[in-house]
Amino acid sequence: MRVIKKKKKHRPIIFLLLFFIVVLAGSAVLLRFPLFKIDASAAVLMDVKTGKVYYEHNASAALPPASMSKMMTELLVLRNVKEGHNSWDEPVTASYYAANVTGAEIGLRPGDTLPLLTMFEAMVIHSANDAAISLAEHIAGSETAFVAQMNAMAREIGLSTQSVFANCTGLSSADLQVFKSASLEGETQMTAKDLAKTARYLIQTYPEILKVTEKTEVYIPEMNLTLHTTNSMLPGEAFAYSGNDGFKTGYTQRAGYCFTGTSERNGKRFIVVVMGAQDTNKRFEDATKMFDYGFANSQFFWRT
Repeated sequence: MRVIKKKKKHRPIIFLLLFFIVVLAGSAVLLRFPLFKIDASAAVLMDVKTGKVYYEHNASAALPPASMSKMMTELLVLRNVKEGHNSWDEPVTASYYAANVTGAEIGLRPGDTLPLLTMFEAMVIHSANDAAISLAEHIAGSETAFVAQMNAMAREIGLSTQSVFANCTGLSSADLQVFKSASLEGETQMTAKDLAKTARYLIQTYPEILKVTEKTEVYIPEMNLTLHTTNSMLPGEAFAYSGNDGFKTGYTQRAGYCFTGTSERNGKRFIVVVMGAQDTNKRFEDATKMFDYGFANSQFFWRT
């Protein structure tokens, strides 16, 4: 009597398992070696929830951050208001130094007074240097005293010793030499990774900041003036990116074109940092590359 052997049915399952392993391996390779190039001096892609970095380029190098350093100024203002030391509706007066500083501005004159909230929004949305200095002097009595608080806060939230603040605006010391009341010791420098950490801390500790950074304009009724955002990735702007709701741009001749941005889709939020891009468009193009990479591969990140 001939025994008929049953055909094995395990082969299709084995092939499927092998295919799955190959796909996972391929995904891991792509995650480790992203198929894009960042030409900026430094860059980072960070997951806001975990703090994990999924792309970095020269991310631990200390570089001039320009106005991105104002994120630390924002942090101190938010802390002082939350702790009750200051209120959003209290008046803030511009000094001679604040009114005459270079760069982006409201256009304040010495003695001009605006509510603290207006000064804060002008600094965050339009990167107004006169507003930043007015806030620093109002909160700490002088920019020098405020800078000491910035550096103390940097250590408190775990930034590396590579990141040091010299003033509240991110301007070069050469831009401030003519002002006796300016903080003039050294230069502000930060790493791309520390900038991402600062943005992450702001978003997690003071999520209300996103209600400010998502705005494309701030209107100042006292001056009948509207200031526009510097973030070209917000809705309706030149490099609009779905899910973007902040965060901070920067530019000086020394720093180049810089951008820290954040975007959220389907409950997943990333932060990107670009430092030292060659032109204003390039910083947003590089940011787009990293955001695209993050959102396209977010389902695999937990495996890495």
